Amino acid sequence: MNTELTRLLGIDVPIIQGGMAWVADHHLAAAVSEAGGLGIIGAANAPAEWVREEIIALRQLTQKPFGVNIMLMSPYADAIAKVVMEENVPVVTTGAGSPEKYLEGFNTSNTKVIPVIASVALARRMERFGVAAIIAEGTEAGGHIGSITTMALVPQVVDAVSIPVIAAGGIADGRGIAAAFMLGGCGVQMGTRFIATTEANVHQNYKEKLLKAKDVDSVVTGRTVGHPVRSLRNHMTRSYTKAEKEGASFETLESFTLGSLKKAVIDGDLKEGSLMAGQSAGLVHTIIPCKTLIDGLIAETAACLEGYCHD
Repeated sequence: MNTELTRLLGIDVPIIQGGMAWVADHHLAAAVSEAGGLGIIGAANAPAEWVREEIIALRQLTQKPFGVNIMLMSPYADAIAKVVMEENVPVVTTGAGSPEKYLEGFNTSNTKVIPVIASVALARRMERFGVAAIIAEGTEAGGHIGSITTMALVPQVVDAVSIPVIAAGGIADGRGIAAAFMLGGCGVQMGTRFIATTEANVHQNYKEKLLKAKDVDSVVTGRTVGHPVRSLRNHMTRSYTKAEKEGASFETLESFTLGSLKKAVIDGDLKEGSLMAGQSAGLVHTIIPCKTLIDGLIAETAACLEGYCHD
């Protein structure tokens, strides 16, 4: 499937795998890249040398393009950016801030920068700074989110900028990808659906919880402290929500989430772990290899677009 995004990144299909903390390691990223998409290593709050090791390990599994996601709030962000430049990583996605202070260095290393944005204003700002493309992520996404829905955000961003726009948030099948094209996007970023793949090093408890999720099973916590996060409902989210309603301090609320993502991904703790997932969780019903998933997504997208054109 040849689109503006595939030509820009040198990939076969217009699908980027989200840089999910603790989930998006070199195994998953390599599998996605080998299947024709763009695999992403999620740096999250990991030290820079861990990221370097992941990059080296990925390159032993695939020679295809890949990327690294830098969470700009990380205390290691500067060091991770330096590693990305030294390793000549083809693509960087960024979240939780603006990557502008790194752009000169990324340009020198021929790294394409694609920030995740949640507003038209930030999209315009990123275009002015010369990024390669942007990911417009709606509030349906898992993890840290903005407040505007994908359906409303993507076309407004497309109208506001001239660089490629990738849609994200609530997309888990070919119908969602086809819809993203109709909104003006040139591709999609998907996170939640890739959790339920055989190559994702995620505890089986987490995967099984995702498969059982219904449309109403995600909840947003942290709005009162300015850091909204979407995850599946469990004991931790109920405790957090109760404390939030009672006006608990930031420190108290933070105590619910410290280390909670690792508890979910690595330990399989369904009670106190942070089971980050988007509102598309109810569309995820199988655990399959990345290649099978991506081939199926493209076939379904093509069928949707063909049906639209013929009707």
